[in-house]
Amino acid sequence: MFLHTNKLDFRSWVVIWILSVLLLWEGVAWILHLFMSPQQAASRLPYLHDVLAALFRYSGTLAEQGAVTFGNAAIGFAGGTVLGLLLALLMSVAVWVERTLSPYVISSQMVPVIGLAPIVYGIIHNAEWARIIMAAYVTFFPIIIHTLKGLKSAAPEHLELMRSCGASLPARYLKCLLPSALPGLFSGMKIAAPLAVTSSIVVELMGAPDGLGVLMVSSLYYGSAQIGMFWATIMLSIGIGLTSYLAISLAERWLTPWQPEFRAKGGRAA
Repeated sequence: MFLHTNKLDFRSWVVIWILSVLLLWEGVAWILHLFMSPQQAASRLPYLHDVLAALFRYSGTLAEQGAVTFGNAAIGFAGGTVLGLLLALLMSVAVWVERTLSPYVISSQMVPVIGLAPIVYGIIHNAEWARIIMAAYVTFFPIIIHTLKGLKSAAPEHLELMRSCGASLPARYLKCLLPSALPGLFSGMKIAAPLAVTSSIVVELMGAPDGLGVLMVSSLYYGSAQIGMFWATIMLSIGIGLTSYLAISLAERWLTPWQPEFRAKGGRAA
């Protein structure tokens, strides 16, 4: 007979979690409005329906500025992914290469984004390139770490078999090492994608001419009159990061169907 369980799948849990957060938001906002003036309560946490109304009202402006932020973040993310992948491949060639490059790779991440962004922007004086560079900066490190771990996870017996068959180094990478590294690469990409969007917004907060960060600063300047715009910008930023994460997750499912979590589940019980 077939086993039946009452366990909720991942999608159901996501829906429940989102609905719980939205209800909690409305509840907290309602409590704040009970004990504060409307302006004070809205400045701390506005009603969700007011934010959604602002999101619809300013949809044209938000879409235009969001495209600028996402475009620069996407270019930087792609560049950082390629750089991280190449460095991971280089570090996997020999132990001495990894030991030589690792201190430099780790040291590059010691400067926080909020401190490095104004330095980069001040040096190149170009908001577009500054956003791209910062997005690449936060991307390449998790790509290196996770891809290198994936390269090291290749089965030794498979590599030994390929060596005994006279397979060249490129052939070993293409047929064994790179497939083993793909899950790690996608893990790094899922971590880096939202960070790339955040880093681009940080640069925009430093004085860029356009982007979601500019909308955040300008809406804060007008205080409670534009509080809906501020929170709508926050929600759009979250949406861009979440969409990027989900797109990479779908690509991972398509390109690495052999992973255990992507296999069809089912069975029979006696």
